[in-house]
Amino acid sequence: MFLEKMNLLEKRASWSLATVMSLRMLGLFMVLPLFSLYAHQLQGATPFLIGLALGIYGLTQGLLQIPFGMLSDHFGRRKIITIGLILFALGSIIAALSHSITSMVIGRALQGAGAVGSTIMAMIADLTRPAQRTKAMAIAGITIGMSFTLAIMLGPLLASCFSESGLFWLAVAMSLVAILILFTLVPVPEHSTFHSETEPELAQFSTLLAHPLLSLLYISIFFLHAIFTATFVVVPISLDKLAGLNGHKQWLLYLPLMLIAFTLSIFVIINAEKKKQLKQYFLAAISLLGIAELLWWLDAKNLFISGISLLLFLTAFSVLEAFLPSLVSKTAPPSRKGTALGIYSCSQFLGIFAGGTLGGWLYGVWNLSAVYLLCVIMVLVWVSISTRIKSGDIHYGERH
Repeated sequence: MFLEKMNLLEKRASWSLATVMSLRMLGLFMVLPLFSLYAHQLQGATPFLIGLALGIYGLTQGLLQIPFGMLSDHFGRRKIITIGLILFALGSIIAALSHSITSMVIGRALQGAGAVGSTIMAMIADLTRPAQRTKAMAIAGITIGMSFTLAIMLGPLLASCFSESGLFWLAVAMSLVAILILFTLVPVPEHSTFHSETEPELAQFSTLLAHPLLSLLYISIFFLHAIFTATFVVVPISLDKLAGLNGHKQWLLYLPLMLIAFTLSIFVIINAEKKKQLKQYFLAAISLLGIAELLWWLDAKNLFISGISLLLFLTAFSVLEAFLPSLVSKTAPPSRKGTALGIYSCSQFLGIFAGGTLGGWLYGVWNLSAVYLLCVIMVLVWVSISTRIKSGDIHYGERH
């Protein structure tokens, strides 16, 4: 059964729905590398409100992810996904037209309110047989990972051609293309049913939160995205104001470094699995994040040092972003995987919100360096917690 191949309908469903989710992710993340510089020009902008605007989509996304999934059980996946994509498009329009930081916050919150990730995963489950579901989820995961990498690489480059507000209009176009794909390429499932391996089950939350390894992984994804978002509150400003690299030229740094980081991360991930040393590589990647933040804290004025820091940061982030969902999937009981991944997603989005707001507040109260120091402290706390992970608790190869 495991060796059985996906049929044409399953392949079509997996790739088309993965594309829908990836287009949304591209639209959301392309603006990230330059957002704080752009937001500084808006009326009423303060460091705290810039951080809030950067991270607030994580709050709305985290709060609405599970309700959207539950609504899709009653009203149908396609309807709810369409509503989510329309909300994302409306939020992008508001952000594109924003002249004040207040309207930007509203636009970003609406972007996050289109929280259809869990609903898309549930629809993939509706359209695939149980034996093929792991492959389908892997396709979705790989496509989403690639879309994030492309967003970080292409965002600054496209902004230099179309301006930062143009990136929000591109996000609108991407959401419309996603709706078109949803109605033309995605098969219609005969039935929409609850899938315990892909959808959250509220009654199991307390059990999975108390699980020793899973709880550490939830904390880890919170820290990873809090550090990531806090860092991007200040990095674009730091490169522009301290290191002398104009915002419209920052793509010259991001593009090659992201390509190198992505290549290195693939090498690290393969070696970690091959040598069965996930814990060691996991701790090393967290430490690498800390080294990057420490270098920024010590000398953010030096463009070469900033480049090295960015390379270390992006490589470590890419590795951890691949490790964590894989570890959750391998650790969670098969019948509770959807709930475990639901908690994981909520932790991730709340980390985005916390990192953006806390990073913006610190930047406003103190300075850019204070945010880098905060990230160093978060890494130290994270490493101390993560040393409790036991190598024997990590399963190599998917659990069945």
